[in-house]
Amino acid sequence: MKKRVEKVVKEKAAGNFEDEFSKTADDYQCSGSLEMDFPELCSLLGMKEIPAVTPRPPASSQSQMGAGIATTTWCPKPRLQVELESEDPRSIKEVRVCGWKVDELMARVLNKTLPALSNLQNLHLWRAGLTGRTLTSLKNTISLCSNLRTVVLEGNPLPEQSYHLLISEDSMLTHVSLRNNRIGEEGARLIGSALATAHAANNNLLSLNLAFNSIGDAGAAHIAQGLRLNRSLLCLSLANNHIGDTGASRLAEVLGPFSLTHEEVVERRRLLLRRDQSPSHADSKCERPLSIPSSSSLERNVSKGAKVASKKKDTAKKDEKPAANQTGGVAGKKEEPKLARKASDTKLPRGKGGKSGGKEKRPSVLDQEEKANATQNKSAELVETVSPLLEPGVQHTGGRVILPGNTALTSLNLAGNMLSEQSLLLFLSSVGAQTEGGGLLRLCLNRNRFPPDCDSFLKIKELMSLRDPLNKTASAQVDDEQGQAA
Repeated sequence: MKKRVEKVVKEKAAGNFEDEFSKTADDYQCSGSLEMDFPELCSLLGMKEIPAVTPRPPASSQSQMGAGIATTTWCPKPRLQVELESEDPRSIKEVRVCGWKVDELMARVLNKTLPALSNLQNLHLWRAGLTGRTLTSLKNTISLCSNLRTVVLEGNPLPEQSYHLLISEDSMLTHVSLRNNRIGEEGARLIGSALATAHAANNNLLSLNLAFNSIGDAGAAHIAQGLRLNRSLLCLSLANNHIGDTGASRLAEVLGPFSLTHEEVVERRRLLLRRDQSPSHADSKCERPLSIPSSSSLERNVSKGAKVASKKKDTAKKDEKPAANQTGGVAGKKEEPKLARKASDTKLPRGKGGKSGGKEKRPSVLDQEEKANATQNKSAELVETVSPLLEPGVQHTGGRVILPGNTALTSLNLAGNMLSEQSLLLFLSSVGAQTEGGGLLRLCLNRNRFPPDCDSFLKIKELMSLRDPLNKTASAQVDDEQGQAA
């Protein structure tokens, strides 16, 4: 009996000991110095092996994340590599985890230390052994980092394939790389829904690298679905993803004019109704996608509007005449200074009646400033909430609503897939239909199942060179080589 009691006492003591560790770690206030905060928090959480914080010299040969190139070095021992922007140890702009597991305890440490780095811009996790829970914790950590815009998560396959959490609607990330994560159809479906749906969209992501996964034709269709109403993504890499002509046709369809689905048409009508009910559009005619008024009805409406306007003018003139008589007309000029003294909120009298005394108020100027600020705020809200479903150039043909297509995407990498010359014809048609003001500038189709000297491929290369004289397909090839090495 005594042994059992002693055992229970020891277990409770051990539990209290762990709780004290946890409470102390939660109450710890980070100073912004990773060299001091990181080992301190690790020790407070009872970690036996604490990774060292080592500076990483800046590599001038590295390209930006937008190109999808990121060199990775193997760490023989777990260590946290950091890159400084200056000699100040608090000026860390990049943190790298290369080749060692980030468990839940380490995720807690990162959740405390990374948000304290005010200059942190890039986070690289290569083969960090993440799980669904640690990825969720990482997503929460990223949301707390005010200046973090680039996340590289490579070599971390997840059974849940919940990578879409990084590019949700409220995400502030602009560059995300998810290479070598074994992303399949389900992961591509979640990513496509995160890019855009008929009701919501990610408006901050600029580049997304999905090279060296297993997306396939079905996954490419899901990504294309997300590109329909996404107008922020500029660069997309789907290199080496087992995509054939079926998936490529869905991607090519999005680049040119396409018809809206029933769900998108319903959402467009709802947005039009809400826009027309707003005060700024109260006097304007609402756009009706499926019923266009005839010219005779338009003329009748215009004539009615003119009559109403003339009636308003007549009533305004009648109201002005008695007001002029009350002021006395020409004979009442001497009484104007007296009226100005009694009512300071009226207009200032002209002439020599300036001896009214007291400070003059100008509510009209203040009202104009307030109205200007209000209109600016309203216009800013409209810019933020504008939907591609309301963009100009929408056509109505045969009972269908035709959208101009995605002209925001400027770079698409489909190298190393299974495309034939049939896909080239589709891309040539879609890209050729894009206007000169927007559309693809770079389209990488190397190492697919068509001869490199076929006419369609040569025409696409010529079209790309005309749009972007500095276009170099070598950058996409380097991207593929680096991804394969990773």
